[in-house]
Amino acid sequence: MTATTADARPPALRLPKRRGVELSLLIGAVLISVYGYAAVGLARNDAVPPDVAGYGAGLGLLALLAHLAVRFRAPFADPLLLPIAVLLNGLGLVLIYRLDLETPGDRAAPTQLVWSTLGVALFIAVVVLLRDHRVLQRYAYLSVAAALALMIVPIFFPAVNGAKIWIRVGGLSFQPGEFAKILLAVFFAAYLAANRNALAYTGRRIWKLQFPTGRVLGPIVAIWLLSVGVLVIERDLGTSLLFFGLFVILLYVATGRTGWIAVGLLLAAAGAFVVGSFEPHVHSRVEDWLDPYATIKAGQGPSQLAQSLFAFAAGGMFGTGLGLGHSVLIGFAAKSDFILATAGEELGLAGLTAIFLLYALMVARGFRAGLALRDPFGRLLSIGLASILALQVFVIAGGVMGLIPLTGMAMPFLAQGGSSVVTNWIIVALLIRVSDVARTPDPPGGASPAGEER
Repeated sequence: MTATTADARPPALRLPKRRGVELSLLIGAVLISVYGYAAVGLARNDAVPPDVAGYGAGLGLLALLAHLAVRFRAPFADPLLLPIAVLLNGLGLVLIYRLDLETPGDRAAPTQLVWSTLGVALFIAVVVLLRDHRVLQRYAYLSVAAALALMIVPIFFPAVNGAKIWIRVGGLSFQPGEFAKILLAVFFAAYLAANRNALAYTGRRIWKLQFPTGRVLGPIVAIWLLSVGVLVIERDLGTSLLFFGLFVILLYVATGRTGWIAVGLLLAAAGAFVVGSFEPHVHSRVEDWLDPYATIKAGQGPSQLAQSLFAFAAGGMFGTGLGLGHSVLIGFAAKSDFILATAGEELGLAGLTAIFLLYALMVARGFRAGLALRDPFGRLLSIGLASILALQVFVIAGGVMGLIPLTGMAMPFLAQGGSSVVTNWIIVALLIRVSDVARTPDPPGGASPAGEER
């Protein structure tokens, strides 16, 4: 071996982009959704729906456009995030269409398809226009101001189902708090990234817990308390719990102090006890959770939670089959808050487990992208966005299954709700952007794409 050969620099490791894998998974996701749509028609009307080809073509076109945006603008992005989102969104459209057949006067699937199209369009816009996620760090305080404004505005509108979380203008309605959670995630990530050392290593130590100085911790706690206070006034405790969980998770990730988790659990328990004891709307949900069959004993028929539990029980291991359940008996929230009960009854425990695994995989890939980054803001942002999805699934699934008191939130991608599906598509777009930076090979010279030395 010559000296020249011995001193030669080894070739750079060429990481696979996995865009072909993503396209194959997208085809599978679209085919599964089309099969579910056809299965509902066969079960209900003994015939394949006449517009099944149009549904498949529309969903396939949306998936293809999103794939092309990722292929050309984020070529190293995680190949699983987009197919999982398409599959969950497609299954959600199938479940809503199935329930529409029971309520011909209240059809929600066409509107949900329009919102899904808008969500994919915004997904493409974020992937194409946002070239570097670190740009968002510059707008931390603008983000929190916009988030608080979005949460305050619904207070001036009439309550819907006991909660003031909607803005209705004419025939249109949307939920501003859905968009506020992304903005708060950006603010928390930016602030904690800038002050992580002060939060972890300065301040006073009290009972084995390092408390930062008020100057460092005060601003973020004040903004969190203000946001939670607005949500309590709006009686939207589900989103309040989500924001609280996001705050604690990011604080723990930024500081590495496990004591913050214990403090967070204690504060959450204290807040839940106080609000559940004195706020009538929340107190009624707590009572329903403690005894979901109380209305049956009183001769008033089953409550929504009881009907949901009956639906899960009727599903058994493999379900009754798409279109053959009776979860519509739940009532007005069957397509939104209780959409998971339809999945549990008609797909069974096996199908429900598959859905939960899809969510778990999406959250895990978000965590993985964050851990692979060297810049603190990107790491916290990715983990925060993935945690939003995880917390939503826990809060909603726990509520409809009787694990925790019911809160009014939408199951990501599955449930009826335009604001929710649009917001979740934006979250996936941001995770795609972060994962692209995390998986992009280092350029010559050793500098990572995130701007940090490895």
